[in-house]
Amino acid sequence: MKFQIIKHPLKGEIQIPGDKSISHRAVMFGALADGTTEITNFLQGADCLSTIDCFRKMGITIDNTPEQITVYGKGLDGLTAPNGELYTGNSGTTTRIISGILAPQSFTTVLNGDASIQKRPMKRIMDPLSQMGASIKSIKGNGCAPLEITGSPLKGIHYQSPVASAQVKSAILLAGLYAEGETSVTEPAISRNHTELMLQFFGAKVSSLGNTATVSPRPVLTGQKICVPGDISSAAYFIAAGLLVPGSEILIQNVGMNPTRDGIIKVAEAMGAKFMRLNETVSGEPTCDLLVSYSPLKGTVIEGDLIPTLIDELPVIAIMAAFAEGTTIIRDAAELKVKESNRIDVMVENLTAMGCDITGTDDGMIINGGKPLHGAVIDPHLDHRIAMSFAVASLLAEGETEIKDAECVNISYPNFYQDLKSLCR
Repeated sequence: MKFQIIKHPLKGEIQIPGDKSISHRAVMFGALADGTTEITNFLQGADCLSTIDCFRKMGITIDNTPEQITVYGKGLDGLTAPNGELYTGNSGTTTRIISGILAPQSFTTVLNGDASIQKRPMKRIMDPLSQMGASIKSIKGNGCAPLEITGSPLKGIHYQSPVASAQVKSAILLAGLYAEGETSVTEPAISRNHTELMLQFFGAKVSSLGNTATVSPRPVLTGQKICVPGDISSAAYFIAAGLLVPGSEILIQNVGMNPTRDGIIKVAEAMGAKFMRLNETVSGEPTCDLLVSYSPLKGTVIEGDLIPTLIDELPVIAIMAAFAEGTTIIRDAAELKVKESNRIDVMVENLTAMGCDITGTDDGMIINGGKPLHGAVIDPHLDHRIAMSFAVASLLAEGETEIKDAECVNISYPNFYQDLKSLCR
């Protein structure tokens, strides 16, 4: 797909897709609940459809219409053995979180995904689940999918996680629903807390104290009605575009503003961004309409506990840094190496091709911004967040930019290019 620099501001309103993390969890928890769960504003992206497919294969009826997802839950013990392997596609969220649900079941499952999933580290969930008594092995012996999980009785543990990862935390807490005794996870920094909030909403006993989340076993989960807020990770590209293209003003509606996810807002404000928050709500997951206006940006330092709150947004933050005046330093972000691609290497490769002064480090990037960029052929390595980030960069890069395999955005945002085009008129 080819892009050209635009010579006019971006104007208009945008309704972003439902939050990917919350959409996944709504289906999973609905399947484990008694009764019916109705989900609106569900993200119809490939990753979330993989979650639906997995639970259908385990005997859960799920209706998918444009208006609503309806999950007919069968309770904690209602899943049945799938006929064949569970295929999670490109979804690390599905693969890791569902492992915690499969570990205590009464059947054996093979869990597999695409070529990217087969390279992503799974020992981070295999180790704690094994400590709980799970029988889980990497079939190829490399700590990656495909995984064979044989259901086993579990015991609660207090796990000190070496990484701040909502996927790891969620896998352990969900296994803890079936374990003997309480299960706790302590992280080095607080990762996104959608699992804790939604489990409480469904009726589980979950508590959080500092960086530790604890769940009690054998709750009775009850089906709920869930309206999924807009995904701040999808909003990030329009936040960046609105801030970078001179004269722009974009209203992004119904953005999820969970404080474990809003790091991009904090970073953008530190860089000089101008925002207005409108129609704020605080029940369950906080949301607002976000009015983004063009703002000259300056470099900043991004590190420490802020990193888990914006890990998926770091590629587009790197684009913002490339056009900002001064130097931006990103550190403590080694997790970028084990996402859908090695996002440090891929961002350095492609921003360098556009003329950016950028250096990759072991745990981040150093970006000397403010230098004009030019069009280039961009290889996102089938990473949806890389492709969308460079679509934003193309709006300000002189000449033509071509993004290879641009359709990879279907993982999280199938209508991204149409929505971006709607603001360019």
